Amino acid sequence: MTNNSMREILAGLRVPACAAPMTAVSTPALVGAACAAGIVGGFPTSNCRSVAELDEWFDEIASLVTARARTNVAPGPVVANLIVGKQNPRLDDDLACVARRSVKIVITSVGNPAPVIGPLHDAGCLVLVDVVSVAHAHKALAAGADGLILLSAGAGGHTGWANPLAFVRAVRSFYDGPLAVAGGMSDGAALWSAICAGYDLAIFGTRFIATPESGATDSWREAVVRSQMDDVTVATAPNGVAASLLRGGGGSGGHTVSSVHRNMSVDEVVDEIVEGWHRARARTASLLGAPDVRTGARS
Repeated sequence: MTNNSMREILAGLRVPACAAPMTAVSTPALVGAACAAGIVGGFPTSNCRSVAELDEWFDEIASLVTARARTNVAPGPVVANLIVGKQNPRLDDDLACVARRSVKIVITSVGNPAPVIGPLHDAGCLVLVDVVSVAHAHKALAAGADGLILLSAGAGGHTGWANPLAFVRAVRSFYDGPLAVAGGMSDGAALWSAICAGYDLAIFGTRFIATPESGATDSWREAVVRSQMDDVTVATAPNGVAASLLRGGGGSGGHTVSSVHRNMSVDEVVDEIVEGWHRARARTASLLGAPDVRTGARS
């Protein structure tokens, strides 16, 4: 796939947002609901206990998207996240399954993506690579990545260290292809600001933990709802990667826990993001003295 095809996919979304692939959280129900609501829905293939179950998940998600279809809302694509490090003993089998399914977008993380990019391209998959630094971005592009996910400070679970605004401007100095941000995406206003800063897509993780469709435990959901940004700490995960965790053993969570005030369905979260997106765009139009993006009236 080309950069143009990625942007064609994004143009078909309700808003340029993705429900993040989250270990133990992303379920077929969550992914299916997100896609049916008009955004991208992602899950790590490692959430499945076997390759056979991975195949079943793809079928289940497709059925759920059809069953939950909304009028005048085009469903978003499913994203499969491949953990490409040595800690994934099932990588070859998962890769074969994802390639056989010709998944439109594949995210690679926690390892060198070079060995999987060729087979994924042969299957027609677009490959986005998680990166945490400018040096890492250069390596991913040299390996053939079709786009980058800038893993920034404040992301829940595996996290980065860089400010997302500084990060995108640094990468935009040498790369004009698709960029996604992971970290700090709380609502529609944050999404609009990310697009204005130079991103093409924003990945929302923490907002979707406290949903009934997620695989999070009740105590984890409750911890996300009651926590604030100051309750997030960074520690080293068992695989050696930095991770954002909630104090007191509540589970993982990013800085955006401050925007989670109650348990909400995936539909409610997406609708709230969309409404906030439109308000932010309208405010920008008003500040610029441009026609309102909805009514056409000038301020």
